[in-house]
Amino acid sequence: MTLALAMGADFLMLGRYFSRFDESPTDKVKVNGTYYKEYWGEGSNRARNWQRYDLGGARKLSFEEGVDSYVPYAGPLKDNVQTTLAKIRSTMCNCGSLTLPEFRETAKLTRVSATSIVEGGSHDVILKDRLGRD
Repeated sequence: MTLALAMGADFLMLGRYFSRFDESPTDKVKVNGTYYKEYWGEGSNRARNWQRYDLGGARKLSFEEGVDSYVPYAGPLKDNVQTTLAKIRSTMCNCGSLTLPEFRETAKLTRVSATSIVEGGSHDVILKDRLGRD
């Protein structure tokens, strides 16, 4: 979230973030003793709805962009959103910023390892086809 805001984003796509909470309509499942919530990306096969996405082109031109997976269960949203906002404010303060416009001016982004490339893809999810359920 903070990276996107630092780079000038006016809004964030937070599907994976919100899918972890009780308020998400997906099922909570227990996998190997740990609770998860189902999650699928907007561009996944599961989310496809041709009435919604058809731009008049051939279906053969479509491709899957999202994943069908599980994310770690995080409990009620009200118990977590304040922590998330505090982390964003903390990061902004670490950059010497009190407002979003200041943050965009003062933040400096640095790639620190090959892990950052991995983080740019799907992360913090367990792909369903790689995991057995209880």
